[in-house]
Amino acid sequence: MRMKRLLTTLIMVLALIKANGQIAANDSWQHEYEGEIPIYIDSIQAQLTYPLAFRNYQDAATWRETAREKVFECMGPPPPLPEKWDMEVLAEEQRDGYIAQRIAFNLSRWYRVKAYLLIPTRYKNSRPSPLAPRPAIVLLHDHGAHLSIGKEKMIRPFAVDSTVINDADAWVENLYEGQYLGDYLAKNGYVVFSIDAPLWGERGRKEGADRKKYDIIAGNMMMLGGDLCAYMHYDDLRSVDFLASLPFVDTSRIGAAGCSMGAYRTWMLAALSDKIAVGCADCWMVTTKAQLTTRYGRKENGGFTNCIPGLRRWMDYPDIASLAAPKPMLFINGKRDKLFPVAGVEKAYEIMHDVWDAFGISAYLETYLLEQGHECNKENQGMILDFFNHNL
Repeated sequence: MRMKRLLTTLIMVLALIKANGQIAANDSWQHEYEGEIPIYIDSIQAQLTYPLAFRNYQDAATWRETAREKVFECMGPPPPLPEKWDMEVLAEEQRDGYIAQRIAFNLSRWYRVKAYLLIPTRYKNSRPSPLAPRPAIVLLHDHGAHLSIGKEKMIRPFAVDSTVINDADAWVENLYEGQYLGDYLAKNGYVVFSIDAPLWGERGRKEGADRKKYDIIAGNMMMLGGDLCAYMHYDDLRSVDFLASLPFVDTSRIGAAGCSMGAYRTWMLAALSDKIAVGCADCWMVTTKAQLTTRYGRKENGGFTNCIPGLRRWMDYPDIASLAAPKPMLFINGKRDKLFPVAGVEKAYEIMHDVWDAFGISAYLETYLLEQGHECNKENQGMILDFFNHNL
């Protein structure tokens, strides 16, 4: 019987082989990739069971410790810590109720970065002075395939070339309804801080910004044993440590917020840092099943900016975001957002709500699907401010 099955299999294989040894022509074998994903995507998806999802654990503390450890393991080694921050104020200007500073500091022993820092002030003897320790917000900028500016999308730049200011103003007009989220929050009493992600703004290429080069550079980093996406997250974690070191920041009241890639960075940061107390993520949440499929005629365009090797074998996006529980978290997505299919957003929200419900603090997680596209408009920004006011 066994020999018969072997002969049958051999006959079938031989029937598929031409005289030159190539597999016989068949439409299904004319290509292996379509729309930037493999044609066997459903088979890959079927293997993703997410064993480190919260639903597979009885004890929340064990789950968080195990899942966080796996995230960091997949991220790989971080760049070395700086010996000291060595902060330097490069420029300063008084704005409406707050001081804007352009600063530089050591984010690693390998690199020094520039940032914007907004500090609410009060007037004493006609001179501005910092208030007592205040709640602070780390703002994480978006992707948008627009790498020439980064932190400038969050805080209106100054003491730079006018082309940078014009670039930022145009970007904010388009995606943020003309209002800088950072300046909006600072005017309402928050210390605000923002840095560039690797390859954005002043951390870009010597030859100039080029989205097409990002994936090549990310591949080179992988060959060197590092991961550019992981470096972005390590930098965000370090930036919180830096912010917490400032004397006018209340270390028990630090929040994070961002739109698009900035939203992804926000919930990653909230999941991995105990110093983040509250997070607001605008327009980035979905399941992998809905994100990478032929079903919706869409695909993920972020590429290596949200790619941590091997991590998807363990947890889906909402599983990782749920590591932020039981912190207060706000998620906003748009029904007309072409990047994130509504079905995938709804399923992700369902997964996260199950976690917050299990912690007994379901009210701490607020999720919205609004009649809008991929944006962080003034209504969204008002929701973010209200959420921070209520929880910080």
